[in-house]
Amino acid sequence: QVQLVESGGGLVQAGGSLRLSCAASGMFSSYAMGWFRQAPGKEREFVAAITRSGTSTYYAASVKGRFTISRDNAKNTVYLQMNSLKPEDTAVYYCAARVSSGPGYTKSVRYEYWGQGTQVTVSS
Repeated sequence: QVQLVESGGGLVQAGGSLRLSCAASGMFSSYAMGWFRQAPGKEREFVAAITRSGTSTYYAASVKGRFTISRDNAKNTVYLQMNSLKPEDTAVYYCAARVSSGPGYTKSVRYEYWGQGTQVTVSS
């Protein structure tokens, strides 16, 4: 069983920055990792993903150029650096781990383990 614990959420003004962290248990280097978010009344959506080695990253069009996903396999941690935040980025952000291989890094159904979520609120 993989446990994921997110941290770093909070309230920030538009244009500001936040850095989310997700600490994982188990064989972290064998998991692909992703960040998803869910705003009130909306479905959960893909934000960013990173492969096991960190060689490849994927981003939603809405965050590309503003958010950066990275991982530190020595610390069993994945990060999401969020810059130039907008009110529409307000959501609960979830960290997810994927043990399975193959395509589908942007699909939530491909991820087997999920954290509890951390709230990000961007004020205008």
